[in-house]
Amino acid sequence: MTRLIIAGARGRMGQALLRCAQALPGLAIAGQFDLGQDLREFIAGGDVVIDFTFHESTVPLAKICAEHKKPIVIGTTGHSDTEQKELIQLSAQIPLVWSANFSTGVNALFWLTRKAAEVLGPEFDVEIIEMHHRMKKDAPSGTAKTLAQVVAQARRQTPAGVLRHGREGLVGERTSAEIGMHSLRGGDVVGDHTVIFAAAGERLELTHKASTRETFASGALRAAQWVVGKKPAIYDMQDVLGLR
Repeated sequence: MTRLIIAGARGRMGQALLRCAQALPGLAIAGQFDLGQDLREFIAGGDVVIDFTFHESTVPLAKICAEHKKPIVIGTTGHSDTEQKELIQLSAQIPLVWSANFSTGVNALFWLTRKAAEVLGPEFDVEIIEMHHRMKKDAPSGTAKTLAQVVAQARRQTPAGVLRHGREGLVGERTSAEIGMHSLRGGDVVGDHTVIFAAAGERLELTHKASTRETFASGALRAAQWVVGKKPAIYDMQDVLGLR
């Protein structure tokens, strides 16, 4: 039995995690909390913490996990460079599953995008489009950033040097090196991501659309079960699903 502690339990993802955990065998909720509560109240009774709070909260939560030698699953996005460095340092003490998206389908999209970028090569222009609900605070989404990293790595590029966020005005011709990034917001869209590979005479589009947060919750719960007992390191859903 894997004993879970849910951080951000009152949020959309927290509620989805609680619903899914109750329906899956081998899982028990050892604690759930939100803003104004302290993880230390629950940490002793749990095997793993799942964080779906805000990026400012992730490092403090991970530090508490490190103090108690508990793994953490991080579903929060939008971390600053400083926060990312601190999490990398903490991974020397505890295992972290840190993923931009816990959906099995999205992780298949990561894999397919890498293969497509390798096969199609630089002759194909790449544009990434993501859409989320109007309440989402960060842009582009963590998933879209990961897709850009996947393409850039396959092309032996540095994402920061080739990303182009939207276009307006007389911007000139598109270069073959750039990766276009476009963020849409509206309504209650859970999460849509499309990677477009376009060349003269043909176009390949890879799309994933999520219609329910339970998709992400199920993946995060799978990651939580998987990470218990692992060595300190940073893992992601590609590791959990065996797609490395």
